[in-house]
Amino acid sequence: MPSQSNKPPSLSPTLKAVDTRFSEAGLARSRRSKPAARPWPTPFDSAQPESLTYQASIPHRAANGVEWLQVSKWDSYGLWAGFSTRRGGLSRVYCPEDAPGELNLGFTVDDDRKIVACNRQLLAEAVTGDRETPLVSLHQIHSNLVVQATRFDAAREAPRKADGQITDEPGLLLAVQTADCIPILVADRRLRAVAAFHAGWRGIVKRIVESGVGRMRLAFSSQPKDLVAAIGPGIGACCYAVGEEVFSAFESQFSYATELFHEVADTRSVRKKYPMLFLTQRAPGHSSLGPSLHVDLVEANRRQLLAAGLQAESIQVIGGCTQCHSELFFSHRASHGHAGRMMAVIGIRAAKGA
Repeated sequence: MPSQSNKPPSLSPTLKAVDTRFSEAGLARSRRSKPAARPWPTPFDSAQPESLTYQASIPHRAANGVEWLQVSKWDSYGLWAGFSTRRGGLSRVYCPEDAPGELNLGFTVDDDRKIVACNRQLLAEAVTGDRETPLVSLHQIHSNLVVQATRFDAAREAPRKADGQITDEPGLLLAVQTADCIPILVADRRLRAVAAFHAGWRGIVKRIVESGVGRMRLAFSSQPKDLVAAIGPGIGACCYAVGEEVFSAFESQFSYATELFHEVADTRSVRKKYPMLFLTQRAPGHSSLGPSLHVDLVEANRRQLLAAGLQAESIQVIGGCTQCHSELFFSHRASHGHAGRMMAVIGIRAAKGA
């Protein structure tokens, strides 16, 4: 049997010409036959999902049955503030037939508008004690647009397009809707001005929170040292796997971008659904189910609040991961797009007799 030749395979005339041109420039063409093992251009910290989870806060149950997350101590500033859950309402489209009604607060295509309007009144009643408190919502577009709201905006037939709103007018609730994106509430405890922001990854890259705090400074002369903030429930880094294009967008804007991302070998849901995939003779680390890239939206928003001048001790994280706790929160990802909407609300208590 003839011996096998150790000579490399012959090159085509085209590749020979390429090698010649590279050689003239003092370069050599890469002969790697496979792509590099690491799919990301930069090494990231490795983590287990459990280490990245934000635990869910315990909701407060109002007399009307609505369960919501209160922002501790803000009532002492004369403010209303909190984050809704999915519990305690009249909607039936996102829950099993034998389950209690739910608090869907978004005018989704699946739910009845009258029921959603009633749910919004129930939330206003739970937070302020009066179901007739005007509530101002937005048509959210994943932007960095911030508008100044008045009570006349509550009566608009079509909400304004924006992802943040500010006011110093007492007696109304500002609201942003979420189902995985991060809601942020900000308050000036000295001047009693408030803001609400909707910040998914696109809004974060566009610096919605930094822009919003800047608007408060321009409109109300707010000083960062007087501001307090609460970051509400949203999808956590434990569950939020993204593509390389998301990292590229963050990297283009933030010097600390790599600190917001983790490589996560998350096999929990896959192992539960497809156990036979793990009955393999492959050595550890050689499975095709490699790590995914996860981003921490909560930390990204906290960094923006710090960049805007807020003190670290003035920022609270309230809520938990919406996908991990889908029994408590609506989650767009956990429900594969069939989800209601929650609301983060904030307002200034009207003076008695006003």
